[in-house]
Parts: sequence; structure tokens; C-alpha cells
Amino acid sequence: MSFPMAGTRALLMLENFIDGKFLPCSSYIDSYDPSTGEVYCRVPNSGKEEIEAAVEAARAAFPGWSSRSPQERSQVLQRLADLLEQSLEELAQAESRDQGKTLTLARTMDIPRSVQNFRFFASSILHHTSECTQMDHLGCLHYTVRTPVGIAGLISPWNLPLYLLTWKLAPAIAAGNTVIAKPSELTSVTAWMMCKLLEKAGVPPGVVNIVFGMGPRVGEALVSHPEVPLISFTGSQPTAERITQLSAPHCKKLSLELGGKNPAIIFEDANLEECVPTTVRSSFANQGEICLCTSRIFVQKSIYSEFLKRFVEATRMWKVGIPSDPSANMGALISKAHLEKVRSYIKKARMEGAQILCGEGVDKLNLPPRNQAGYFMLPTVITDIKDESCCMKEEIFGPVTCVVPFDSEEEVIQRANSVKYGLAATVWSGNVGRVHRVAKKLQSGLVWTNCWLIRELNLPFGGMKSSGVGREGAKDSYEFFTEIKTITIKH
Repeated sequence: MSFPMAGTRALLMLENFIDGKFLPCSSYIDSYDPSTGEVYCRVPNSGKEEIEAAVEAARAAFPGWSSRSPQERSQVLQRLADLLEQSLEELAQAESRDQGKTLTLARTMDIPRSVQNFRFFASSILHHTSECTQMDHLGCLHYTVRTPVGIAGLISPWNLPLYLLTWKLAPAIAAGNTVIAKPSELTSVTAWMMCKLLEKAGVPPGVVNIVFGMGPRVGEALVSHPEVPLISFTGSQPTAERITQLSAPHCKKLSLELGGKNPAIIFEDANLEECVPTTVRSSFANQGEICLCTSRIFVQKSIYSEFLKRFVEATRMWKVGIPSDPSANMGALISKAHLEKVRSYIKKARMEGAQILCGEGVDKLNLPPRNQAGYFMLPTVITDIKDESCCMKEEIFGPVTCVVPFDSEEEVIQRANSVKYGLAATVWSGNVGRVHRVAKKLQSGLVWTNCWLIRELNLPFGGMKSSGVGREGAKDSYEFFTEIKTITIKH
């Protein structure tokens, strides 16, 4: 694989991947390098015509792929994982440039996790069992089988492009489905690069089809197609509402992961030596552009001043720099529009009388001349803000976090639960009883205690309330990407 590196002027032209072939599109849209603000890539602006071609290819490939044994499909996934791993550096360079994240993060998290997604589901598909019961008095045996659903529509976001695409793609094809995937039009490059590896891995034509473009055009064509019975989506709540509307006439299976407004609750017996650096990371990793990032920090009053002092000092130590800088902790935000949206929340906080302790509008951002037009922003800490503020209620999805004090356990649980989201939460305490008690009462699909972002892929991932519908993980993904059937045999 080859990829134009920083400093080259040639525009990268992507093509759709349908039925095992790269196909040009009649229309293209610009994709920007977040670190410079320059157009560096052109992405197909696909629509209904391309989705029809992809559906035809996926439909034709389904009988052969679904009839393969789990062992055979597992071997293909393992080969694809090997090929991705061999291309790790090229993929990391591409992901960093396309999304704005640091090259270090792409090398150590995004691409290794993409490889792991294929390895994990290649293994887990071999270990599912079915149920069986007997009714001797009626001479009957009942058992269940799981069969692939058919064509899976996968829509993945721009924040962790290959990581989250493969988290959907791997279980879908492991279970025997064929796939039509639509990556974000903002970050399409690594999906396109992966397509170059599919034939070599042994993926038959039509099993994986990648169609690029805008949500309102190609996304809606995919979601509303009557021959695509299943949609897995990660992204915003308004888009999920539209997907639900379009899917309703066809009774499609939906998995929707929609982000959060995640609290960290820090009790007075927390180990601040571990808590402070971890909470800085949980607030600002990947520019705060992770659905699991902390954006509300509740600190018990007795340690509030001490925590705040340490937290602001540690935040100021986080370096914002060009993505290729190995000493940078944060790169650029995804787009100019998103940067302006994040900045607007800080303006609103100021208007409400909140204090900005560090970051945007307080500290100076130093960047090389070539990157002055890039979408960079300092990690920002807000205090003296009310729970009713939009900064405490709405998902900002950027390097912004609010720190507020609390008195009692009951109070902070109520306040943590007072938003419409319920994806993740973090609890810091040395009291084991309290940790269990609070974790159970928090309305969150995931709760970390005294740590953050330690994942066990076997266990369910997903949120409560407006953070989504459904769960993903070994068992949950397998159940989502299959249909269960009960068979009764009378003898």
C-alpha cells in the first residue's frame, strides 16, 4: 500500500469498493487534513446507484459465504488481521493524517485495536453453543440454531475510523453475513486501504462492500433499502433518530451507539496520584473525541481545591502539537465546523459566569506556521458552572471538561444521572462497599472504578437512555448479527 505523506501535493482519490473491485464515482467531495486545513483527499459522493450495486453484490455473495463453516470464516479473519498488522505503520500514518489524532495514538491504540477486533471475533465465532431440550412424553427434541441475517449495513463514525468500523465488520462477516459499510466522509482513507487487503486475505468478492459519501445521500439510501435487514450505527442522536424513522417500515434490527455525557465521581478517599493523570487522559484523549471521554467531573468538597489545583497543572502539561510530533498528547480536531462548535460551548460558559481555568482563551497555543490554519485547540477546564448549563448537559465531544464540587454520595448519584445520556461513568474511591453501591446506582452502561478505558471485549458494550439501543461484545454482537430459530423434531 502507498499513501501520500505530509508535504506532498498530490490529491488522494478514493474509489468505492463493490463486488471485489474499485469503482470510480461520478461525483466527489473534498476531505481536509485537520492539522493544516488543506484539502488533501477526494472522497466519492455516492448515492442510490452505488448502494444498489453494493446490494446486488452482497446478495449474490451471501449464499456462498454464509454456507462456509465458522472455522473457514475464522481463518479468513485471522489472515486479514495479519495483513493489517503488517501494514500497521502505513495505516497509523493515514489514520493520524485523516483524523487529526496523534500518530502515537494511532500506532498504539487505533490500528492495534483494529487488528485485535478481527482476531477476537475470529476466535469467538468458534465457541458459541446452542440450546437443546427434550420432551420425552411427547417424543420431541427441541434445539436452536443461529443463522446469519443477510446483508448488514454498517455506518461508522470519524473519531476512531478503522477501530470502530472493524468492531462492526468483524462480527458481521464472522457470523456469515455480507456487508455494506459506509465510513464517515470525513475519515474514509483507512477503510479504503483495508479494501486493498481483502482479496489477499481470502474474502470473496461481494462479502465486504465499502461505499463512501455523505449521510443524507448514501447513508439514507443504505438505511432505507428493503434488502438490508440490519443496521449497526455509531454516531449522533439526531442521525440515529433519522435511521430509526427510515428503518421502521422495514422492521430492521438496529444497534445504535450514540455517545454520552460521562461523569467522573471523585470521593475524598480517592488516590489522587492515580486519579489526576487518569482523569486528564479520560477527559482529553484523542482531543476529547471519544464517546467514553469524561466531560463532567464531580469532586467531593473536602478535596475539591486540592484536586482542581493538581488537575489544572496536569492539564497544562498536556501538549497540543502536530500529529506527527511524538511528544504531543493531542492533535487537531476533526474539522473547522466541529472546532467552532466546541468553542461555542466555551463562549456560552463564559456568558453564564463560569470560570475558564486553562485552555481556550486563557493560554497560548504555539504551532508551526504551516499548521496555523489547522483545527487545534488547547484542553480546557471549566468551573463555577451550574448543572443546568448546556456545557453540563450536552455532548461537546471535544477537549473540554467541567469540574464541580459535591457533598454527599446520594447527591452526586442524582446529579450524575440527571442528563439524558448514560454511556459510561468513572468512580474513584478506596472504599470497596461504596464503589459497588455507587456503580449499581449509576445509569450507565459501563462503570470504571479507579481506572478508565480498560475493556474486556467478551462483555457487553453500550449505553442506557439516549446513549443508544443494544449492546456489542462477543455474545451480544453474535446475537445481533444472527437470527435464532427453534427447531422441533418428533421421533
